Amino acid sequence: MIEKVIPIRLESGAAAAAPPWDGTPPRDALARPLRDLRISVTDRCNFRCVYCMPREVFDANHAFLPHSAILSFEEIARTARIFVGLGVKKIRLTGGEPLVRKDLHKLVALLAPLGADLTLTTNGSLLARQARKLREAGLQRVTVSLDSLDDATFRRMNDADVAVTTVLEGIAAAAAAGLAPVKINMVVKRAMNDHQIVDLARHFRGSGHVVRFIEYMDVGSTNGWRMDDVVPSAEVLARINAHFPLESLDPQYAGEVAARWRYRDGAGEIGVISSVTQAFCRDCNRIRLSTEGSLFTCLFASAGHDLKALLRGGGSDGAIRNRIAAVWNGRSDRYSEIRTAETARLRKVEMSYIGG
Repeated sequence: MIEKVIPIRLESGAAAAAPPWDGTPPRDALARPLRDLRISVTDRCNFRCVYCMPREVFDANHAFLPHSAILSFEEIARTARIFVGLGVKKIRLTGGEPLVRKDLHKLVALLAPLGADLTLTTNGSLLARQARKLREAGLQRVTVSLDSLDDATFRRMNDADVAVTTVLEGIAAAAAAGLAPVKINMVVKRAMNDHQIVDLARHFRGSGHVVRFIEYMDVGSTNGWRMDDVVPSAEVLARINAHFPLESLDPQYAGEVAARWRYRDGAGEIGVISSVTQAFCRDCNRIRLSTEGSLFTCLFASAGHDLKALLRGGGSDGAIRNRIAAVWNGRSDRYSEIRTAETARLRKVEMSYIGG
């Protein structure tokens, strides 16, 4: 039986007694800069994907965070502004499913003037009706999760009564609104949806969209992860290459998560995200702000660092800046590089709290 989700846990230490920031762009213990901020705007979702929020754990009795516990749009925007001052260049809104949070476009409008690259990850089910409003508010691009083109397989993966066509309509609406190029993420799980790899590649070839195939990861503690369920990116590429020859591309920027490949016939590109078989910890420049205002320095973290107490307790921008810099300067995470059967069993905070 899968255990219930662990409570959000907070660490003490460096973050609790933050020294004044000296003005130097923060670098962690492995000399990695702080560049990318992921913000989880809600812990709720209308899907129950097997790799993120399995229904046997996140059922009708699951206690989601009350509205009073989650950060307001103004608190998020204030925190993001401080992060940009510390060198963050990219902000991604995540969840849960971010589009279930009411009036999300209002948060986008608060974040857009900060000048960072502003993107959003969504399951796409609510995107068609919101895409234009989000673009007009200042959102630049979207990433849409789509684990299959076949309705039966799609429902096995997400355990929700949503048709594939609904997500495809969301992708089309995003492109029409100017949220392009759209990135499409497929989490690949062996014997569940890996037969859809080539079909997904074929469907989006020539569309201008970029499909990214993600190795099934041991995020959180409730998805029953096993190494046998992982389809290595090398196998994904081999399957696609057998139908549509590929060649590798250079990264577009330092710390890029996906390894890029293009079709030799010019029909676009794809990506693979290989957190399990080809860990990219050495270049990871991402930090996560959770729904209720905690900082997490790794997707596989077991605990975080509280910011909400400062935000709601009268803390100055300087005090918040000091806390963030201290957390990052003390960071030494490299979970994927040292992953073993033992570390995979560690109790980790769920991805729906801290964002993917």
